[in-house]
Amino acid sequence: SSRPPDPVLRPDWRTAWLARLEAMPFLAPRWARHQARDAYWQHGSVCEDYAAIAVPVLSVGGWADNYMNTVSHLVRNLSVPVKGIVGPWVHQYPHTAVPGPRIGFLQEALRWWDRWLKGIDNGAENDPAYRAYMLDSAPPDASVPHRPGYWLAEEQWPTPRGSALRLHLTDTGLRDHPAPLTRAVNTPQHLGLRAGEFFPMGLHAEMPGDQRGDDALSVCLDTGPLDEPLALLGAAELALTLRADHPRGQLVARLCDVAPDGSSVRICHGMLNLSHRDDPAHPSPMPVGSAVKVRLTLDQMGYRLAAGHRLRLALSTTYWPFIWPSATATTLTLEQGELLLPTHPGAPADEWRFAPVEHAAPWKHRVLEPGAHARRIETDLLTETTRLVIEEDSGLTENLAHGLATRETMRECFAIRPDDPLSARSEFRWTRTLSRGDWRVSTEARAEMWADATHLHMRARVTAHEGDREVFARDYQERVERNHL
Repeated sequence: SSRPPDPVLRPDWRTAWLARLEAMPFLAPRWARHQARDAYWQHGSVCEDYAAIAVPVLSVGGWADNYMNTVSHLVRNLSVPVKGIVGPWVHQYPHTAVPGPRIGFLQEALRWWDRWLKGIDNGAENDPAYRAYMLDSAPPDASVPHRPGYWLAEEQWPTPRGSALRLHLTDTGLRDHPAPLTRAVNTPQHLGLRAGEFFPMGLHAEMPGDQRGDDALSVCLDTGPLDEPLALLGAAELALTLRADHPRGQLVARLCDVAPDGSSVRICHGMLNLSHRDDPAHPSPMPVGSAVKVRLTLDQMGYRLAAGHRLRLALSTTYWPFIWPSATATTLTLEQGELLLPTHPGAPADEWRFAPVEHAAPWKHRVLEPGAHARRIETDLLTETTRLVIEEDSGLTENLAHGLATRETMRECFAIRPDDPLSARSEFRWTRTLSRGDWRVSTEARAEMWADATHLHMRARVTAHEGDREVFARDYQERVERNHL
């Protein structure tokens, strides 16, 4: 938002740019002040009033995207004509996204619009209610370009082909019958570094990697090796009876596919601030020492575990840097638990075939300087501080249609010590350069966040240059009181 208009399009670009910079807000503390599901968030959420949607909806999502739940919610709750498609993709369009397979998304969209905007009788309303890609077991790969699997076509959603499998949490793992459960969950603060991006966009290790490291720090409950494949389509439900030793805490659950070699693939996960257990709009502290029943709905999934693999439920009280740590390291003592799994019979082959990929000719450009990408985990053996460092350089690229050359660089660092939730700190630096001939501008945004027991602290600085001359600089610093966090 700190970038200027293009001088080719606006002769008043400099005036508009400086006005934009002067008006630019520091959004992080604005959002952080709404730690409950209050009116600020409710006004933009369709689930507050599904009946308000009066037009036909084609909803498309991906299992590697963090909007993987939206498609199911819309297909399940809308009263207008609605269809859903969920593929293996990250947060990109399905004709360009990874991991594959890609589909002819533009033809799907055009067909939908032809039917409902032009009234063309093409049968779009008769397509299956929910078309979902069922992922097959595969080795963990945070940069996987293609996932094996097949397409399911559900005429109704929820599907009548599915059934519920109830597993009990026990001291010996996930079992089909109740047994004692006495496990305590209090995990190190640096658990979660293999989670990938919250909204992955591509192949630079942005998807979840091998979960063995995080699993080793978690409380893991496994099934035995499966005698036959286990197909899952839908959302798993976790019901727990537990006791907390502090009034605030987090609960994170991951379902993983564990291969015979010990490698672990994250199938789906769910996260719950325990203060939001009853009503996320009105959080309340956990009653310390008392047995409390909590329910956690995990993300939607479409996944078939291979025979010989094990299904793992990994539980933790931390998940850095996906969620900010509670101020105190809370211990959750489990007393009873059930996992309800949405099983599916699967299919021997694709039940639906999409049109092949079509798109416009690629943009004409040339790479003046190549880009570079890095993602690494570092541990300081003196302080025990662990850092997740992400570095991206887009390279310098010229658009041959109008001559604009652009470059973007980014560095993110998430640091924490395993034994101290108040050691969490995130630091960001983003730069953007635009040039054409003798004209060159650049902007830089730096931001950092840390916390103490009562407040979240945020600091930022934005600078802008025209050529080598600084034309704008502003510092921001705010703190936000913790609200049941």
